Amino acid sequence: MTQHIAELLMYIAPEPIRLANERWLALILERLGATRRNAEGLTLMDLWLSPHLLLTQTCGYPLMTALRGQVRILGRARYELPDSSGGNHCSLLLSRADDPRRTLPDFHGSRGVINGEDSNSGMNLLRHRLAPLHQDGQFFARVDVSGSHRESLRWLREDIADLSAIDSVTYAYLARYAEAEVAGLRVVARSAFSPTLPYITAASVSDEQAEDIRRVMNLTLGELPEVAEVLGLREVLPASESDYQIILDYQQEADAMGFGHIR
Repeated sequence: MTQHIAELLMYIAPEPIRLANERWLALILERLGATRRNAEGLTLMDLWLSPHLLLTQTCGYPLMTALRGQVRILGRARYELPDSSGGNHCSLLLSRADDPRRTLPDFHGSRGVINGEDSNSGMNLLRHRLAPLHQDGQFFARVDVSGSHRESLRWLREDIADLSAIDSVTYAYLARYAEAEVAGLRVVARSAFSPTLPYITAASVSDEQAEDIRRVMNLTLGELPEVAEVLGLREVLPASESDYQIILDYQQEADAMGFGHIR
């Protein structure tokens, strides 16, 4: 039997979220009659571009840039969580609750932190939200890269940074299952909405096969109501590249306002 790569690595914390995704993934593979290939040691980019890829989730920004035309979109998640619904999510722009600055313009010249240069929620949506507020192409005094949303939250809590944009799904999961990681923080503003993170498969997968994978994803989600409840996930909606064009539109809008680079 052919082995396939199947990993759900975008939302792996807190532990109830990781376990729920693993249960869902195991049943999907069982229903598809597929066996799981060991993906240990692969970078995210290697995993996303692997010819053995059956199912994973990526971020919308690399989907429309580095991965464009090289993977097939299976669908997008319809989460029903605070600030995430109907197949869309946003970023929450957070600061410490005791910071005297209350509005986004107040944070001009502050310390920013992003999870990565290629993140839609951590960088692109933040850039778009701050673009009308920049001065001579700058908003922050400095911007550092933390490597993950959870690490960005730690930087805020420990006063290493002042403002960060956190994916609303990540925030909802932490607020529910790891409250200490968002304690002492507050929402300063919200970004524009964008499509939730896409599920993808290898480019060689046919339209019919892709639709069958999405059908099984929804079938198994219905068989695991406790998993659906933990994940706040109601269904995997159909999706195409055109749904994610808005991510590049946000990039172009920021660039047109003279804020093409956040750091």
